[in-house]
Amino acid sequence: MFNIGNLKFQSRLFLGTGKFDDEHVQSAAIAASGTEVLTFAVRRMHLYDRDLPNPLANVDLEQFVTFPNTAGAKTAEEAVRIAELANEAGVCDMIKVEVIGDDDTLLPDPFETYKACEMLLAKGYIVCPYISDDVVLARRLEALGVHAIMPLASPIGTGRGISNPLNLRYIIEKSNVPVIVDAGIGSAKDCAEAMELGADAILLNSAVSRAKDPVKMAEAMKKGIEAGRLSYEAGRIPIKYNAVQSSPSEGLGFL
Repeated sequence: MFNIGNLKFQSRLFLGTGKFDDEHVQSAAIAASGTEVLTFAVRRMHLYDRDLPNPLANVDLEQFVTFPNTAGAKTAEEAVRIAELANEAGVCDMIKVEVIGDDDTLLPDPFETYKACEMLLAKGYIVCPYISDDVVLARRLEALGVHAIMPLASPIGTGRGISNPLNLRYIIEKSNVPVIVDAGIGSAKDCAEAMELGADAILLNSAVSRAKDPVKMAEAMKKGIEAGRLSYEAGRIPIKYNAVQSSPSEGLGFL
């Protein structure tokens, strides 16, 4: 179990709800993932107009923590407005702060992200910023008072896995708040690697929703996260550059 602000979680898999081919596959994948947290872009939800299609119509949201994000924002002020829309609609006040600074790479803007976090913290939100694998920025945001850090593994939607495991390890080791790896995960192998580095949780969307079999992939991601966390807690053997025999040679007779 781990906490973000005053919220407690058993599952370490946070699942995005977009890009599924249909509602039935979406619902089955959510169930297979074992997630307790569903994240969505506020701008893609029709929070006030009940006559428009609801992409989560088949999901009993009472069973989940809803985790809105500010996707689409390019300034701190836009991110705050999006967060307040979600809050006014009765959605959880835990917000993923996402402010994109480059349209080609979709990398987050560190300056506007910091500013948005500062503004949202002052308003009493549970703030979880999405950032690049920037060790210094992560430390500055924690000092500001954010409740979790969400560094990317690699650019969003690429499925490349962890591009810079060293920086990710630095962020995890220096953080006193939960670290949720977000964006770029492609397979259960990537989940296990991130969790073995010590991440507290992983947020997924495309890796599940665009898989050939999203339901099986959701289950695979769940098991990859569980295996990686167990491996991290067990403590791996140190990496060596010379072979070390696994059986003792003392006391053995030789022909």
